[in-house]
Amino acid sequence: MATNIGMMDSAYFVGRNEILAWINARLQLNLSRIEEAASGAVQCQMMDMTYPGVVPMHKVNFDAKTEYDFIQNYKVLQDVFNKLKIDKHIEVNRLVKGRTLDNLEFLQWLKRYCDSINGGIMNENYNPVERRSKGGKERFVRTQKSSKSLQTSNTHDHAIGDGLGINKVAGTKLGRQCPVSSGVNSSVEIQALTKEITDLKLSVDLLEKERDFYFGKLRDIEILCQSPELENIPV
Repeated sequence: MATNIGMMDSAYFVGRNEILAWINARLQLNLSRIEEAASGAVQCQMMDMTYPGVVPMHKVNFDAKTEYDFIQNYKVLQDVFNKLKIDKHIEVNRLVKGRTLDNLEFLQWLKRYCDSINGGIMNENYNPVERRSKGGKERFVRTQKSSKSLQTSNTHDHAIGDGLGINKVAGTKLGRQCPVSSGVNSSVEIQALTKEITDLKLSVDLLEKERDFYFGKLRDIEILCQSPELENIPV
């Protein structure tokens, strides 16, 4: 199974056009640049096609715009890798920056891996459009619609209240609403801080993984240099 593919492997000589054609054909997309896959959603769906039912598609945000949202998608992907015992280090900090070479390299690896599982044959029973409808984007739209419905309902209720003469005690109602408004602001602030803490913790975890990865590489080089074959070679 192609989990550890050397940098000189033919997988890394596949061009960007071939990678884009592979993505577009498999997932019925129309990507024109490698950077468009930097959100991690494409990678999640490729794994969903390769291992149907393993990826929790409802957690994948196909409308991700920020690095924070990208990271959440890669968390889903890493969880899938862990579940399938795929030994692959995902360099999230690089991928979310949208740099072409970093994303191309990861997609080249992913193509080789998926091809090694399914023999490069497309799963004809897989409906990529339908599976994408399970993703976070649809849930986000529904949430917006629900919010708008609640706002319309509240506006309607206020209008009825004014018609019944309730505005005569506006001073009393405003006095009651102040603590609620304060509570809402506090809740929003807490959510923002919680999100920031989560983001920072994730960044620390990623940095630690990257540190361990490069430490392992340095250790391998050190062991190699101590081998008898290299000890007598003049520097």
